[in-house]
Amino acid sequence: MQETVLPGATAPFSTLLYVLIPGLPFLGFLLNGLLNKRLSGTVAGAIGTLAVLGSFGLSLFLFLNFQYQYTVNLFDWISVGSLQIPFSYQIDQLSLLMLLLITGVGTLIHIYSIGYMHHDENVGKFFSFLNLFVFSMLILVLGANFVILFIGWEGVGLCSYLLIGFWNKNTSYNNAAKKAFIINRIGDLGFLLGIFLIYLTFNSVQYGEVFQKASLGQFGTHGVEICTVITLLLFVGAMGKSAQLPLYTWLPDAMAGPTPVSALIHAATMVTAGIYLVLRSNVLFTLAPQTLEVVGIIGLATALFAATIGLAQNDIKKVLAYSTVSQLGYMFLALGVMGYTSSFFHVLTHAFFKALLFLGAGSVIHAMSNEQDMRRMGGLRKALPITFLTMLIGCLAISGIPPFAGFFSKDEILSHVYEHNKVMWAIGVFTSLLTAFYMFRLLFLTFFGEFRGTEEQRHHLHESPASMTLPLIVLAVLSTVGGFMGAPMFVGKHYLADYLAPIFTYSKQILPAAFLGELDNNVNPNTELMLMGISVLAAVIGIVAAYVMYVARAQRPAEDDAQRSAPENLVYHKYYVDELYNSLFVKPVMALSIGLYKFVENGIIDPIVNGVGRATLAGGQLLRNVQTGSVETYLILMVLGIVLILGLNFGRF
Repeated sequence: MQETVLPGATAPFSTLLYVLIPGLPFLGFLLNGLLNKRLSGTVAGAIGTLAVLGSFGLSLFLFLNFQYQYTVNLFDWISVGSLQIPFSYQIDQLSLLMLLLITGVGTLIHIYSIGYMHHDENVGKFFSFLNLFVFSMLILVLGANFVILFIGWEGVGLCSYLLIGFWNKNTSYNNAAKKAFIINRIGDLGFLLGIFLIYLTFNSVQYGEVFQKASLGQFGTHGVEICTVITLLLFVGAMGKSAQLPLYTWLPDAMAGPTPVSALIHAATMVTAGIYLVLRSNVLFTLAPQTLEVVGIIGLATALFAATIGLAQNDIKKVLAYSTVSQLGYMFLALGVMGYTSSFFHVLTHAFFKALLFLGAGSVIHAMSNEQDMRRMGGLRKALPITFLTMLIGCLAISGIPPFAGFFSKDEILSHVYEHNKVMWAIGVFTSLLTAFYMFRLLFLTFFGEFRGTEEQRHHLHESPASMTLPLIVLAVLSTVGGFMGAPMFVGKHYLADYLAPIFTYSKQILPAAFLGELDNNVNPNTELMLMGISVLAAVIGIVAAYVMYVARAQRPAEDDAQRSAPENLVYHKYYVDELYNSLFVKPVMALSIGLYKFVENGIIDPIVNGVGRATLAGGQLLRNVQTGSVETYLILMVLGIVLILGLNFGRF
């Protein structure tokens, strides 16, 4: 293996270091996978956790010693004519932050899983799948070209299928896993076509070559308009992985997996892959303003659409799932107005508070003997004080209440949107109000009022073990202070924007006047203070409304069979999108499959295949009659054969 670097840079460390960062989780996958039945749950958990923790330590070492961007070529992989694709890693500001996010939050989720999954009979297999998931995500963010990114992309898709359907004795869980896999394949097809078009346009898939040629206008025989087609195809892939309209329906159903899986998929890994793809390809998107408009509109529509559904969900994990879809919409909204760093800032803060909320929900489910319906909870704050306090911090953070992390990142996004389009900003603020309402609805229904569960559940109520509460505390701290990495410019230095600035160099060179990166924020301090005040006021209104309804008036959500008004019924049934897809796609495909089976398979193919088989058997039976065992018969046949051959030969003359 050899090291290659960007012009003027040299890789400062041995190649072994870069191999070990994804290699340690892969080793954990192998050990737990091969020795699943021989290892105790504690040992399997320790192996899986230490593997990711070791990767985090190495990533932190790289981060602290980082000085310049470079690539590390591990080996020459694909070499066919002009197609040259090395297996190489890109080490820069974006990949380093993603490494820390994946391995850091991933380590906390692994520690949590030791306590949460210790009773499961397949603990080793679970940690094996978790390690493989982390390995795939690390390959995704480390890759120095689109093909390696696609390998990691497909790897996390496979692992999500394995983890969502981990409890595979339940048919509905298996269906949820298949749904996630199939919907992601739709997006992946767009992504793959985008990669093909990138190669045809730039004669390369290496980030450095593609982005440099794009910034210089070197599109071969194609015009700059080709960037619009490329970016739309890439965005289709991002829509699938990051659950945007219309490819979002897999993510709420992914709640079928164990709660740590929900935290891993929805916080720091799989759902952020689409955001990462757009950020990594930012120069291509900057050259395609039409695509950016599409990205912004779909992001805003997804944020509002999912938030309204979250208002009526009663499953604690489903509320958080639709919250994730909505927050991802905010991230794409920021990308659509070229607030690239703002989008990534929300990726980081969202990872903190959403992992916290999912793990907190898991702690509640653990205490409630696997009950997930908030209508059966209530009054849990005394029995689960740590879980309550940490989830309160998570709810404040996602609602955008200062000084918690979500306030800074969401305010920054809304600030950029305000400069771009006032109507979109107003819709974003309204969505923020809805977010605060349904998140505190979750908090109040779960932890306030009278306990509504069974006496047996009341008897077994208890705080989770330290292995589960320690990650909650760490994530609560990060959700409290994490926002200061991107404080408003008039408050102090925007560390994140300064650090990520080199990633967006090409974009700023192309459109220096229009680029709305945080270093060129056009919002003056007075306007930003006003926008912050409006955003916080909207969040407070949502919280107060939830308090009045579910604490002061002690309202409870209606049962499933209760009569509802038409709007309530529409939201409660999630706008019947799944039913619509079932009618438009699933049933026709199933009907076509049944028709092909009956009329083509049974009516045409099977008769032909069976006919050939019967003809062969019949021919064999005839030949078998010749084999009588009589020497006289064989001599007669030989003589007849000789006579026939001689006769044919004489006939030629």
